[in-house]
Amino acid sequence: MIVLVKLILAHLIGDFLLQPKSWVHEKEIRKLKSPKLYLHSFIHGILVLLLLWNFDFLLPALILMIVHGIIDGVKLYAQKAHTKSRWFLIDQGLHFISIVFVWMLFFEPDLYNFIYIIETASFWVYLTALFFITIVSSIAIRELMSKWSKALNENEDESLNNAGKYIGILERLFVFVFVITGRWEGIGFLLAAKSIFRFGDLKESKDRKLTEYILIGTLLSFGIAIATAMIVLEMNI
Repeated sequence: MIVLVKLILAHLIGDFLLQPKSWVHEKEIRKLKSPKLYLHSFIHGILVLLLLWNFDFLLPALILMIVHGIIDGVKLYAQKAHTKSRWFLIDQGLHFISIVFVWMLFFEPDLYNFIYIIETASFWVYLTALFFITIVSSIAIRELMSKWSKALNENEDESLNNAGKYIGILERLFVFVFVITGRWEGIGFLLAAKSIFRFGDLKESKDRKLTEYILIGTLLSFGIAIATAMIVLEMNI
């Protein structure tokens, strides 16, 4: 497992610490003609060797270096101005998949522990709970509050696309973790922080409907997360 962690660390250092914005900009302009693309890939290979500190692993380091360059090259040609965020996620996902593949191919990890975790009841309970408080709850709250959201939409105002959805997902994840770990005071801090950020909107709008809508949505979101976490805890897994 420590080898996998080192491979991931090498990737994170190479992609996020040792890659200046000027390199990224040049690669986007010149694409495969940019020397920075090849230098960036070479750095990844060197980082793998440095962190593993074993030249017997030269081949996996070389493979990761080449694959990294190929993935970056594909992204440079595939991404558009409006799809950069999407391709960033795809790019990182492909890098992690390649790292795991090389790890399994060359280092023959003992997968028994992974299989054991997947077979435990707690794994499925937590997976189901996380799916419920993120995806399912977002849809449920949207449907429950659709009547009020239509009234609010009559007053057009600038807002980030799907911002409310992702804020809700994040706050429910935080609440779930706080309850599971017994950090109930964290919920109070989160609620206070959200109130402070929302105070300006409510003050400017002077709209009672908006205040009630936000309050109902917040209580629903927090209530679902707390109830889900309490059920998980009561299962004593």
